[in-house]
Amino acid sequence: MATKITEFEKPKLNNPIFIEGLPGVGNVGRIAAGYLTEELKTKKFAELYSSHFMPFVLLHQSSAVHVLKNELYYYKAKEKGQRDLIILIGDSQSVDPEGHYEIVEVLLDYLEKLGVKDLITLAGLSVGQPTESPKIIGAVSDPDVIEKYKKYGIDFEGGSKVGTIVGAAGLLLGLGRVRGMKGICLLGETVGFPIIPDPKSAEIMLKLLAKILNVKINTEKLQKKVKEMEDFIKKVEDVQRKTMAGIMRPPEKPEEKKEKLSYIG
Repeated sequence: MATKITEFEKPKLNNPIFIEGLPGVGNVGRIAAGYLTEELKTKKFAELYSSHFMPFVLLHQSSAVHVLKNELYYYKAKEKGQRDLIILIGDSQSVDPEGHYEIVEVLLDYLEKLGVKDLITLAGLSVGQPTESPKIIGAVSDPDVIEKYKKYGIDFEGGSKVGTIVGAAGLLLGLGRVRGMKGICLLGETVGFPIIPDPKSAEIMLKLLAKILNVKINTEKLQKKVKEMEDFIKKVEDVQRKTMAGIMRPPEKPEEKKEKLSYIG
C-alpha cells in the first residue's frame, strides 16, 4: 500500500497556509492543531493512509474498527487579514525513518497542487522540567522568514536548545524548502513526556496561532478536549508499544513451546 491520500472534496483555496500538528513530545502540536480545527469549524476533505503506521486497528465502543490515519481539513477566510488554511492532524506518525520521508513527500506533492507556499509546523520541545510560562521557540526554513514572525514574541535564539527536530514537523520545512516553500516550526516548551499531553504549552501555542492567523480562539473547552485526546492517544501508544515488543521478541525454540503447552489446562 505504501502511502496514499484519499480525497473527498477538491477545495478551491486562495494561497492557503498549511498547518501541521501530529502526535509528538507532550502532544503540543496535536492538541493545538486539533483544537484549531474544531474552533474554526473546518471541513475534512482528505485522509492519508500509510503502511508506515503501526499494523493494527482500534476498536470503538460500538465495535467498529478505527484505522490509523492523518486527516486534512480546510478553512476559508471569512474576514479581512485572514488567509485560507489547510490543517493536518492525525493519530500517528511513521514508525520508521523511510516512512517519515515518504509520507512528507506525498504530502508535499499534494500541497503543491493546492497552491501551498507557506508552512507552519507545530511540535513540543522537551526541557525536562515543568515551567510556569512555556516559551515558543521558532525554527525557520530560511533566515528571512524570521522577519515575518519576529513581531509575535517567538524566541528565535533557541537553536542551541533544539539541535534537531525529528519527524514531520522538521522534514516538512526541510523538504518543503527544496520546493520553494517557506515555513516556520513552532516548538512549545514542555516537560517531555510523549504520552502525557501538555495543555498549558498547547494553550500558549493556540493563542500565538490566533494572532498569526488573525482568528478568534476560545480556549475555555481546551481542558476537556485534552482529556478526550489523552485517552485516545494513550490507547494508541499502549497498543504500539505492545506491538513493537511482539515484533522485536525473538522466535521461541521448539522445546520452549512444548514446555509452555504442558501448563495449559
